[in-house]
Amino acid sequence: MANYDPFRDLDRLASSLFDPRRGPRRMPMDLYRDGDHYVLSADLPGIDPGSVDIDVDGQLLTIRAERTLPEGEGVKWITREREAASFLRQLNLGQGIDTEGIAATYDNGVLTVTIPVSERAKPRKVQVVAAGDAPTIRAHESAEGPQPIDQ
Repeated sequence: MANYDPFRDLDRLASSLFDPRRGPRRMPMDLYRDGDHYVLSADLPGIDPGSVDIDVDGQLLTIRAERTLPEGEGVKWITREREAASFLRQLNLGQGIDTEGIAATYDNGVLTVTIPVSERAKPRKVQVVAAGDAPTIRAHESAEGPQPIDQ
């Protein structure tokens, strides 16, 4: 049987307060572009997928999630290092994103958010026309005023 040590709990609390890597709100993520969309992968182990909330407000993407721990009546904890926690991450999407097409999945503790690039922001080719081949537009007078004539 383990003995209760209040100093161990105090040490764990102090470590989480002074070491930001161990804080309860850590949500490490990767972000990369793959063709016509960005992919965001965030680690959220032990999260109920129903607690994940993703909002887009203008160009701001917000991810929220909750980890709750089961409480058992009559349970005597030997050790309890996992904490219930709230996670929050916000990203400025910038211009050129199709905010209507954002989709998300959660699999094996990893939240994946797919963010498509808008059609306007995709690279495109511009055709170059030689000066002699370009159409000319001339105007002539009519009752309604000048009217363009295509040649």
